[in-house]
Amino acid sequence: MNFELIKHIILFVLLLLGQALVCNHIHLFDCATPFLYVYFVLMFRINYPRWGILAWAFVMGLGVDVFSNTPGVAAASMTLLGFVQPSLAQLFVPRDSQENLTPSVESFGESKFVWYTFFSVFLYCIVFYTLEAFNLFNWLYWLGCIFGSTLLTVLLILGIEHLTGSFRKN
Repeated sequence: MNFELIKHIILFVLLLLGQALVCNHIHLFDCATPFLYVYFVLMFRINYPRWGILAWAFVMGLGVDVFSNTPGVAAASMTLLGFVQPSLAQLFVPRDSQENLTPSVESFGESKFVWYTFFSVFLYCIVFYTLEAFNLFNWLYWLGCIFGSTLLTVLLILGIEHLTGSFRKN
């Protein structure tokens, strides 16, 4: 078995369990929920096959839907993010980088990785909350959920990235 496949399976299970057991029960100000599992799609290397990213993203979204009782919302949002991720990552890749680069603070740089994470999570939250509400009747609450969840998720992902980055250096 391939080491990269084993790494993806372990990360998949850990993030899915973390979301189902911990993050789904966090609702700051009744609107901000961290979406830790988005980190899974952000970590695919640059030259990973697009169909593979789409398949992994859909299965992760489907798993989250099963545990969160959001029928199809997370699967659709994750599939869209999986489709956009290679193009979005290409915007932030340094020019003289290697072909099989994995997005991280070390490979992108601090500011580029923050922007990459922010735009990805923001796109995910817009699609997720739009599909979940399916109307814009209470648009202030909708905007609060989008921005609150985006901020909370980005901070959580950056914390995880710095923690794993310090382990990679040692």
